[in-house]
Amino acid sequence: MPFPLLDPAVAIAAAGVLGLLVGSFLNVVIHRLPQMLERGWRAQCAELAGQAPAEEPAYNLVVPRSACPSCGHRIAAVENIPVVSWLALRGKCRACGTAIPARYPIVELLGAALAMVAIWQFGPTAKGLAACGFLWTLLALTFIDADTQLLPDDLTLPLLWAGLSVNLFGLFVPLAEAVVGAIAGYLALWSVYWLFKLIRGKEGMGYGDFKLLAALGAWLGWKALPAIVLLSSVAGAAIGIALMVVHRRDGGTPLQFGPYLAIAGATALFV
Repeated sequence: MPFPLLDPAVAIAAAGVLGLLVGSFLNVVIHRLPQMLERGWRAQCAELAGQAPAEEPAYNLVVPRSACPSCGHRIAAVENIPVVSWLALRGKCRACGTAIPARYPIVELLGAALAMVAIWQFGPTAKGLAACGFLWTLLALTFIDADTQLLPDDLTLPLLWAGLSVNLFGLFVPLAEAVVGAIAGYLALWSVYWLFKLIRGKEGMGYGDFKLLAALGAWLGWKALPAIVLLSSVAGAAIGIALMVVHRRDGGTPLQFGPYLAIAGATALFV
């Protein structure tokens, strides 16, 4: 149901502003979530070994405040305005002059662009808002996988359940198609994983890829899965070959598949 008092142009502009803010938060998620998971794994290993977990200061998505990794300068609110602060600081830390990666404003701009396209495509509706959440989660997963070769359950599983939840009301596809899509998405890559392992004697992908494709199936239904798998495979193969040629990587170097699944899923949402 659309929000009748909201003009489409105003809605798209508002989505862009919200997307910038969410993109800024996603930068925190991309940087901190893998480290939070690693801390948790260390504590679990210590517990299994019968040892007391090492005492560490609180570290989550809220605390401590963002700081420069080089000099420890605390980022003030005025230095944390999406895109604008990076441009005003000329991409450098205000205190020590260390370069701030351009990826930070890129993620913020992508967050804004994805939200604007979602609201333009689906309108200022529940479907448009759901699409924004779907795309923002894929954006975070893309960069986390690119950095760490991880697709955290903390994101993939909520994404899967969210897809089934929104499709309780047939927001994108009927619920039956969503349920079959989740099952088929997981089993499709699970089967490829075991077939590759039987033939080659080693793992070809991680379980996070199964869960991500299951989540895409839950959102977009089983009918979208063949196109998603085909598009992601072609993109992955093309980029993998390009990396081998340009950077002289050998064929045994791991190539993250999550970003290509995410790009294919976002494409399928609109196309």
